[in-house]
Amino acid sequence: MRTIVGLWRWRRNPLRRGTDLIEAWIALAAVLLLALATPVAGWFCGRAVDSSLRDTVRLQHEQRHRTTAVVVGRSTEPRFTTYDTESAATQDVGTRVNATWRATDGSAHSGTVSAPLYKPRRGDTFRLWTDDRGKQVQSPMNATGARTHAVLAGFGATVLAAGLVECGRRLIVWRLVQRRYRRLDQAWAAAGPDWGRTGAGS
Repeated sequence: MRTIVGLWRWRRNPLRRGTDLIEAWIALAAVLLLALATPVAGWFCGRAVDSSLRDTVRLQHEQRHRTTAVVVGRSTEPRFTTYDTESAATQDVGTRVNATWRATDGSAHSGTVSAPLYKPRRGDTFRLWTDDRGKQVQSPMNATGARTHAVLAGFGATVLAAGLVECGRRLIVWRLVQRRYRRLDQAWAAAGPDWGRTGAGS
């Protein structure tokens, strides 16, 4: 609103410079872009990411399968944590155990895997995510996680677009100010030799 009022004041002002009017119009354009274009950019970005992640969720649920593993013995490897790039935070993958399980094709597998058990004992069972070859993998991304990532991407795109608009406005204003200074230096250089002389019009 202040930008619109300022633009109206510069319309018929004897002290108005050409660069003043340009600066006012640039400010108005920036306000309109911030209010209209940047949310649209964020919405399109968020929608594109959401569509891509939905495909990822569907693909992961097709390629990853849950099976039941049986604890054979506790591994000597220590308890550890990993960071899943498809999740929002670090996940505690549990205790390392030696276990056996069957893949979706019925083939038997055994090895050292992470079990969500605090004190695993021989014969305990737990749910395990595997790929088509029976190898343990992270659980597939869920729809809620995908939606969260999409919202964050849209918000980030909005902030980035707003930053670009503001940087563009500041750059243009800086160029206008430099132009004013050059014109002032030229005017001062032309008037300087005659400044204060009698009959020189000063």
